Formats: sequence, C-alpha cells, structure tokens
Amino acid sequence: MSRLTLLVFLFLFISSVACGADRPNIIVIFTDDHGWADLRCQSSLTDIKTPNLDAMGKEGVVCTAGYITAPQCVPSRAGLLTGRYQQRFGVRSNGLGPLPLTEKTIAARLQAAGYVTGMVGKWHLDPNHSDKNWYKANPQPSQKLLMKYNPINRGFDDVFYGSMYNCYVTYDLAGDDVRGKNPTPTDPGKKIKLSGYRLDNQTDAALAFLKRHKEGKKPFFLYLAYFAPHVPLEAPPKYLSRFPGEMPERRRVALAMLSAVDDGVGRIREQLRQYKMEKNTLIFFIGDNGAPLKMGMKDIPLTFKGGAWDGSRNDPWVGEKGMISEGGVRVPYVVTYPGAIPAGKVYKEPVSSLDVGATALALATDNIPEDLDGVNLLPYLTGEKKGEPHTALYWRFWAQAAVREGKWKYIQLPNQAPRLFDLTSEEHEKRNLAKEHPAVVTRLAKRLAAWQKELELKESGLNSQEVKFYEYYFPTKTSTDPALSPN
Repeated sequence: MSRLTLLVFLFLFISSVACGADRPNIIVIFTDDHGWADLRCQSSLTDIKTPNLDAMGKEGVVCTAGYITAPQCVPSRAGLLTGRYQQRFGVRSNGLGPLPLTEKTIAARLQAAGYVTGMVGKWHLDPNHSDKNWYKANPQPSQKLLMKYNPINRGFDDVFYGSMYNCYVTYDLAGDDVRGKNPTPTDPGKKIKLSGYRLDNQTDAALAFLKRHKEGKKPFFLYLAYFAPHVPLEAPPKYLSRFPGEMPERRRVALAMLSAVDDGVGRIREQLRQYKMEKNTLIFFIGDNGAPLKMGMKDIPLTFKGGAWDGSRNDPWVGEKGMISEGGVRVPYVVTYPGAIPAGKVYKEPVSSLDVGATALALATDNIPEDLDGVNLLPYLTGEKKGEPHTALYWRFWAQAAVREGKWKYIQLPNQAPRLFDLTSEEHEKRNLAKEHPAVVTRLAKRLAAWQKELELKESGLNSQEVKFYEYYFPTKTSTDPALSPN
C-alpha cells in the first residue's frame, strides 16, 4: 500500500468516525394525558400493569423526576419536537398553534444529519380549529399552505399520522410505499380509514417503519405518539379483561389502554431484537403532561363526550393537567440504551423533555445547537458527569409561572403570595415554605423573571379555570389542616 493510499484510507476512517458511522437509532414514545403514577416500576399503585415498561426500566433508567415543558398537549409537543421552550416562539398553550414554520424540528435536524425519520400517531402541531389567531390571519388557507405544517414537511420522511382511525400515510402496515416514486411536497400520502383498535394500529405502524429500515443503511429516528389514555376512552375485551373486579369504569378503561401501549412497547423492543438493532437503539418513553383529574376523578359515564377524567392518576403529586404544579408537569420518563447506559438505575435528578433533542443530536452529530434548551443526558445517566443536568427548569403556562432549582420549586401566580416547596420532602407541594425561606424566594423570583424576559409572552391574570384549580388544590390553611401554610 502506497503512502498516499494509506493517508487517504486513514482520512476516510477518521472522517467516518467523526461523522458517527455507527450512530444509534433513536425512538421517542410519547403518551397522552398519562399520569406519573401509572408506571408500575415507580409507583405504589397496584392496579396498573406495565410489565414491558417495567422491563425497559430494569434494563435502562427510570427518571423519577422527569418533566414536560407544559401541562397541555400542543405546547408540550412543540417543546419536545423542537428541543426549545415553546414560549420562545409563542406556542404557549392549546389554541396558539400551529408550530411556526420558522422553527426547526429535531426530526429535520436529524434528517439533515443523514437519519431516516418517521412519525406515527398524534401530531397536533398543524392548524386546528382552536388556533383562532392563525385562522384570522389565514381565513381561507390553501391546501398548499396547510401542507407546510404536515409532518411530512417538518422533517419526517415516513408518516403514518392520525389520532384515531382516519390517517394520512406514506406507507402501509406491510411497510410498503403508497406515494409512488416522485411524490410532491404537497402530497401528504394516502388518506385511509383503519379498522382494528387505534392503539394496536399505531403499534403496527411503528413496526412497519422498523421493517422498512431493518437493513440499517441509515440510522433512524422514530417518533411514536400514542393517543392514550386521552379521551375518548375505549378498549377491546383483550385489554379490558386484564382488569377485573370493582373499580371506576374510567379507571378500568385507562388501565386497559395503557396495557395496550405497554404491549406495543414490548412488541417494538422484540422486533428490534429480531433485527439485531436493540443494542444500537436509544429509546425514550415519556408522557406529554399529567392526567386530567377534573378535580375529583368523577366516574361519569363513558358516553359523555365532553372533557372528563381520563382514568389516569398523578399520585402522590398535587394538581393535574392544566397546572404547573407537579401533578401537571411531572410525567413518566424511562430511557434505555443497552450497553451504553447502566441497567436498573433509578435517576432522581430533574430531567426534561427538552433533553431528548439535545441528547439525540449529541449522539448523531457530536454537537448540540446553541438554540436548544436541553442537555445531553447520557453522561449523567452513565455517571460520567455528577450533579444535576440543569441549573434550573422553568414553566410558564397561562398566567402560572414556576422554576425548579435543586430541591426547591417556586410557583408564582399574579397578585398572590409566593409559594415555595421542598420537593424532596414528604410534604412536597402540600406545605408552603415561602415565609420560612425568604432568601430562596427572592433568588428564585429573580431567576424566573430573568428567564421570562427572554420569552414571547403576554401578561394576564388567572383565568377562571386556574382560579378553580388553585382554590381546589391549594386551599388556605385551616385549623384542621396544619400541613398547609397560608397562601
């Protein structure tokens, strides 16, 4: 071998290593209105059955302080899929979408890095009827404009999206293309109506994506957004029969739906093993926000079509979907990457859905873009880095604002006294410590104010729903409730 040939070979070898020739596949599984308590490996509840997720936790890491960036569907998805606090670009709550076209998704960044990308299930980041400001600016949007917000034009090569039974697909459940050889950007694929159970369909679509890319010519990124246990609650006898006995019917159906998701996780991991991809695949399993308890978990008939308790639970945390207390933003969070992170680890430091994008891009490109708000979790999960991944985590939703720093969480509401909680204590958000630690309140208030100055925000007072939430979950101190300090 000549010296020149040797130098060329070494250059190509080093370049392939630098570019990540053996980069991992990445799967993000996102559930919908799934409370923190409904993951058996971290909960004291005995009615939930999630053996496949428990196995995933035993073979990976269960993050017991996993957080989402908002207690509601649209903003939480915007934060996850961009890796940025969604308040930076105005998607502060449902009704303030769609995801702006100026925002780059994690999928688009990975696509540019050579990944093949897929999306299955609930999207919810395109224009919908609640986005009144967008429709006011675009009163009769063309199909061409609407298609720009479709996941096929937001960084995803393969799409099988739809929450229920009407789906737009670029491939079928056999894994075959349906768009032809030269699809146009305005072609979303084929609109189909699926039979079978909605969650099984979503699992089948994820398995078909894996089948399409089992040869491993490119690493893949798959975003699987299960529509569960979000209402409407429904489950076939196959799953309902696993939960006999007396219990609220809404609870039974939610458990059945989560059992279907759990089966899906098991099937996906088994297929990865069959394709010999398991050891080179990083999987995140995260909930999109806390369960909607509707202040009482009333077991109203399943035929009710309005908003209702979805049967999931947030124990032991205070609050629910729509609140930035722990019950609204602390969610199931499991990570597995065989051989790269330790098995059977329980990680108690705060982590965020923002970290998904940063971790994925660190592995895929050896670089985290400066505009991302997350961190690469792997060095922390392996123990290579000590301490907390984040100096602080922040929330702003409707008029509620909060910051978590270490064990402390500070909640700020307009025209109300500050709330300070020690989340490592047994009383967590049931005891307001603001009067006992004024210096901590001052420090965190300044930190929260500095963060909010960076955002696209509109000041407002508490809305009627927020007032009801905080009156219900944070009542003022009474003589019979010594654990609660005055608000």
